[in-house]
Amino acid sequence: MAALGWLTPRKRSATARSVLAGEAAAEAGLKSTQEAQEAREARGGESPAGTADEAPDFPVAGDDRAAAFFDLDNTVMQGAAIYHLGRGLYKRKFFQRRELARFAWQQTWFRLAGVEDPAHMQDARESALSIVKGHRVSELMSIGEEVYDEYMADRIWPGTRALAQAHLDAGQQVWLVTAAPVETATIIAGRLGLTGALGTVAESVDGVYTGRLVGEPLHGPAKAEAVRALAAAENLDLDRCAAYSDSHNDIPMLSLVGHPYAINPDAKLRKHARKLDWRLRDYRTGRKAAKVGIPAAAGVGALAGGTAAAVALHRRRR
Repeated sequence: MAALGWLTPRKRSATARSVLAGEAAAEAGLKSTQEAQEAREARGGESPAGTADEAPDFPVAGDDRAAAFFDLDNTVMQGAAIYHLGRGLYKRKFFQRRELARFAWQQTWFRLAGVEDPAHMQDARESALSIVKGHRVSELMSIGEEVYDEYMADRIWPGTRALAQAHLDAGQQVWLVTAAPVETATIIAGRLGLTGALGTVAESVDGVYTGRLVGEPLHGPAKAEAVRALAAAENLDLDRCAAYSDSHNDIPMLSLVGHPYAINPDAKLRKHARKLDWRLRDYRTGRKAAKVGIPAAAGVGALAGGTAAAVALHRRRR
């Protein structure tokens, strides 16, 4: 499949870095999906199976111009993927306590402030990228596979998993769209039998991380750009597509499609969804919000927010 263009000129509200991040994520996702398909064919064509115990009321069987886009954290999976990846990296002594303490402070600040200050986020990204700089992509890929089995497999929301399976059963593509590292997201998508994943793309040369991102983290407007770029590459009709998220930060992505869903929504998204008569689903039991707290004893989970763009595991070659 031909590579997508970088920074094609067009009038959009998103920044140039968001466009670059979105198009890089779409290209990486398509490449990873193609490689995964080739690997399955080489093994004899087997693919993961799932069970749909609950289905949405609209996927049209056989509509190959429709697709579904799912946010990952607190939508498909309880908590943040990068949180669990951080636990795995710390467990394997991938970084030191002094680095953990810095990320713990950044994560605590983010939780308490509840806003994403650009300067603070830039500092967090630079700190996190410094950890993976010089490490091999293959090393973190192997760790990502192990971390899924250790921490993530049991945290998939059954209800959201069923929604994704309903789209698959209808013959539609299903993509994760997340600020998590693109190859971490691709591992999760593969384990769930989804089509692929769009995630934050980090640069690497000859299989080694340079410590730089392509564009910016796949967050907010960048997610919408990634979905837009993928839809163009795959000839999808966004009016016939669906998108699912828990966060008001994903309103740009949800607004692109004809079937937006608020899943386990935060307060701002719930209010916005009700105003626009979007569908709502909440799979949490007895809770108003699905917030992942920082473990009191072991601060390993504090890595989550600070490393949201750090460990993006996509191989970029100059």
